[in-house]
Amino acid sequence: MPRRPRIDLAGYHHIINRGVNHSDIFIDDSDYEMFLKMVCKACKSYQVILHDYCLMSNHFHLLVETKIDNLSLFMKHINSNYAIYTNKKHNRSGHFWQGRFYSRYITNDEYYYTLIRYIEQNPIEAKIVEKVGEYPYTLGAVIVNRQIPISCTHHSKLLQELDYENIQDMIGVKLQKEELKLLDEIQKQKVIITESVNRPAYQKTLKEHFEKEDRNNAIISAIKDGYTQAKIAKFIGVSRSLVCKILKGN
Repeated sequence: MPRRPRIDLAGYHHIINRGVNHSDIFIDDSDYEMFLKMVCKACKSYQVILHDYCLMSNHFHLLVETKIDNLSLFMKHINSNYAIYTNKKHNRSGHFWQGRFYSRYITNDEYYYTLIRYIEQNPIEAKIVEKVGEYPYTLGAVIVNRQIPISCTHHSKLLQELDYENIQDMIGVKLQKEELKLLDEIQKQKVIITESVNRPAYQKTLKEHFEKEDRNNAIISAIKDGYTQAKIAKFIGVSRSLVCKILKGN
């Protein structure tokens, strides 16, 4: 069966990846912590917001918002770097991930909020804990336990909309059969994406950046908008090292 085409459009995405043959990808606490550090580093590089996450022993869920069409680059950065790290640390070789990461484009609020509950309730469904917040490797647990959130979640809708007092009422309620059916139906259907769905209003094209500003300022502005150094270098016809030098000088 042919694979579904990857939807890289800017907007909200639910991402899942798991270890090859369902093997563990996180062995100890330091592995979970390193993975989140890598996610935050990638979020900064690719201008991505992490809205929610759940790291299970053999797979992970990320709910992210991309500002430009760079989801595959973002995930390649995370998956390749984490595989290198853990293969070296645990002295293993061969394939690390089950395959390419799974992702679904989120097209409406109903899907978004159902996904939040689904992600946060993963450890409950696995019978590891009994309620949201007891499993440490979710953003919900950070809220419940009044911990300091990692930097890439500072603009998360979950943090903005929930607090210690109401998180159990909002996402601790068990998913109903009709909600699970909604998730299943969305995951099976072919989603038709239009240019307006979930796309940030701010985005400038590279052409607009370089038409209205001098080259160095345009490079800095484009980086802030989330364009990669490689894409900028290719657009203006210079080496990536020159773009990097200009950025370091400012």
